[in-house]
Amino acid sequence: MNPDVNRLIGFYKSPLGKIARALVREEVIRLAGSTDKRRVLGLGFASPYLRFTLEKAERVLVFMPARQGASAWPREGPSHTVLCDPLEMPLTDAAVDLIIAVHTFEHAADAEELMREIWRVAAPSARLIVVVPRRRGMWAAADNQPFGDGNPFSKPQLERLLRDHSFVPEHWRVALHLPPTNHRFFIKLARFWERFGRLFGPLFSGVFVVSAKKELFPAVPRRRKLERYVRVPSLAPQAATMEEAKR
Repeated sequence: MNPDVNRLIGFYKSPLGKIARALVREEVIRLAGSTDKRRVLGLGFASPYLRFTLEKAERVLVFMPARQGASAWPREGPSHTVLCDPLEMPLTDAAVDLIIAVHTFEHAADAEELMREIWRVAAPSARLIVVVPRRRGMWAAADNQPFGDGNPFSKPQLERLLRDHSFVPEHWRVALHLPPTNHRFFIKLARFWERFGRLFGPLFSGVFVVSAKKELFPAVPRRRKLERYVRVPSLAPQAATMEEAKR
């Protein structure tokens, strides 16, 4: 089940959402590297993490699922947002060089089919950056923010999903070590919590941020989609009987 776009917007306007965006975006920027003349695609609700790509990238698109809803982004200039089905993206094969997926995989009805579609639109040697809630993290257990929705992942689960669909994980990062609360004490000391939490590795982290590289050949072929048979009632005109005509 996808979160409503209004809930996502409201979260990122809150004090907790602003600091969460800043902490996760730092990791995304580190893993993305240079975006000069690259074609960038954001999946799910990735727009809060993509502003750094606007100036140098050749093209930036943000695909938001229809069940979630979409919001125009950026606020200035033409919108880069597209409302679509993430399992049938309106792109040709090998169309993008960098894919950043946030609030995507934990809400996917079919994560394997989503990976096949991502592999299709990714150019050779393209990079995929995925942000997902950590299964045993505090953020996955708290329902006052969108990282608590959907199905969280453990590291082996996410790594298996990527490798089974021809994406090789290269770099792993963790973020959001602070408790998921809007209390001023924790918000004010968010940077301290982040540095302190890193001393314990991923133990207290809320999300995984992983960068993976596309392999040349797909490990799993796409499923053949069968057309649904829909019974349509016949509406062919028929001659009325003599008794019906007299009425």
